[in-house]
Amino acid sequence: MPKDPDVASARRANSSHLFGDHFTQRVVDNVRNNCQSPSTEGSDNRVVSELAKPNRYRGTNPSHHDNAGLRMAMQRQVPLIYFHGIVPGFYEAAWPVFIVEDHPDTLTFIVAIDDQVGAATGWQANDTAALTARRKYITAVVRQRLHQRSFRQRVLRAYQQCCAICRLRHDELLEASHILPDGHPRGEPIVPNGLALCKLHHAAFDSHIIGVTPDLEVTVRLDILEEIDGPMLLHGLQSFQGRRIHVPRLDHLKPNRDFLAERYDLFRHAS
Repeated sequence: MPKDPDVASARRANSSHLFGDHFTQRVVDNVRNNCQSPSTEGSDNRVVSELAKPNRYRGTNPSHHDNAGLRMAMQRQVPLIYFHGIVPGFYEAAWPVFIVEDHPDTLTFIVAIDDQVGAATGWQANDTAALTARRKYITAVVRQRLHQRSFRQRVLRAYQQCCAICRLRHDELLEASHILPDGHPRGEPIVPNGLALCKLHHAAFDSHIIGVTPDLEVTVRLDILEEIDGPMLLHGLQSFQGRRIHVPRLDHLKPNRDFLAERYDLFRHAS
């Protein structure tokens, strides 16, 4: 398995703090300016990592000095840092990233991530197919990781960093739960398909111990309601029966009623 990339939460960085020479500063300026970034607070911009996807040229001239710099970075296989916008003012960086393809006809570059900084050695040095396959795999893993972090940050921000059920505000104990799961045809990583939940209530929601009705009320599974097992069960689960959940103030960020109805049907059948 690939090692975790150097991923850091940061505001938009000054490239001169990352690289020393003029060539790499120009290269990073271009990559940085092409990075996806959410635009406005409160919106539900779906941030999709551009790793292994076309990155636009600077302008329409393939010979523009920034485009020429990225082309040279590809030829020299210069490792770069790629900043991904998560929510306004919040970025995560993937490293090392390489320019792997140049397409002047469509004015785009293709970027991929690796887990090795230096040039390929040994049998990999002469096996470009193996290098490409490894980078595709690592890029897919990192894209999935960034996708999950992006979804979590946007959901927690919409819910003002608190659990929708119990109002717990300790960030390290909060998670973003999908209403309709990832594999569902409508299980998109968007805020209306998410709930901010603490670890306890996320696990209970995923296990169909609790459900949320389309009218935003908590339902506790009957056998759990009737169980007698001390104060944790009473105050952690049973006492939330019939309570309304906390939702974002903006209508377009509130849970999708149709998604909740479908998920609640799954809860009822599991009960």
